[in-house]
Amino acid sequence: MASKTGASKQLKLASVLDLNEASQLKDKLLSLRGSSVEIDASSVERMGTLCVQVLFSGVKTWEADKQSFSITKASDAFTKTLQLLGLNSDQLVATEIRQ
Repeated sequence: MASKTGASKQLKLASVLDLNEASQLKDKLLSLRGSSVEIDASSVERMGTLCVQVLFSGVKTWEADKQSFSITKASDAFTKTLQLLGLNSDQLVATEIRQ
């Protein structure tokens, strides 16, 4: 989905999303704030709960900003981690805000 100001920005997630990566992920997301974002999760091999929380915080932030936030190409490890936490990737997609 395109944002009001142009095309979606893209962010490719690291293969290991652990405690060390959580702060960097937060900073990367904040640098994209104000535009729609597509998260490429195809390379994820391991993901910790703190990075899941950062992604969910991103969803809520983008919803508040009336921008789209989507996960594309989720790897099996990404999907399985969410399932183990009782979540699914649909919960990581901010709904488009209609005007």
